[in-house]
Amino acid sequence: MIRLGADENFDNDVIRGLRRRRPNLDIVRIQEVGLRTADDPTILEWAAQENRILLTHDVRTMRDYAYARVGAGQSMPGVCAVRRSASIGEAINAILRLLDDTSASGWDGQVLFPTF
Repeated sequence: MIRLGADENFDNDVIRGLRRRRPNLDIVRIQEVGLRTADDPTILEWAAQENRILLTHDVRTMRDYAYARVGAGQSMPGVCAVRRSASIGEAINAILRLLDDTSASGWDGQVLFPTF
């Protein structure tokens, strides 16, 4: 099963919609584990330790830190970078499509951008 983490600024309405559509989805918000004010490298380290794909709207910096981890030979279970301009429904549908079409190992070391 794919495990997800959502960074601090990820749209809570999208998270609620994902949970409604997939009640068994394993998703944890950064705020729930005490990392609300943590920087991107710390969040990516947590995601790696927990083997969670990170949901983020922070495309620029999170992407760069994620690829830096990969370049340094560190584990990086994956990042799903969702643009803020996507509607809630578009974001939910696109994330679920990616989850359905990709195994957890297919995310390893990748930053994926859902298509709308």
